[in-house]
Amino acid sequence: MKTFSIKAGEIEKKWYLIDAQDLVLGRLASLVAKILKGKNKPTYTPHMDCGDYVVIVNAEKVHLTGNKKEDKKFYWHTGYPGGIKERTIGQILESKYPERVITKAVERMINRGPLARQIMTHLRVFAGPTHTHEGQNPEFLDVAALNPKNKRRS
Repeated sequence: MKTFSIKAGEIEKKWYLIDAQDLVLGRLASLVAKILKGKNKPTYTPHMDCGDYVVIVNAEKVHLTGNKKEDKKFYWHTGYPGGIKERTIGQILESKYPERVITKAVERMINRGPLARQIMTHLRVFAGPTHTHEGQNPEFLDVAALNPKNKRRS
């Protein structure tokens, strides 16, 4: 028996639409990472980009469990002495680009490297309820119905 390895011409990509309103961030990110990588398909091949496209709307309404909104901090350094900066995840969700919270969560669940950078181009995240990918006819994926723990009531 030989190991199956998909060829580039045999890859079929689909588009999925996910509404992130009241979904738990970590559970959403792990599911999206799995779809982007293609691990939900029987034709998964680790060294090929065989995953699907994912469009996420309502990123600003994603839910965090516990006190993560106030306690979880993101750090960066300006490069100058004493230039350490921090911002809580709640501040990022209320800022101009709340979609970065979901993008970073998914990005950190995918292995680093050239293939990961290519895979991350298939993720589209929008802060509000509208998106620009109606022409691709994305299939709606109800993440809240997959597991009752995926959705939290505020």
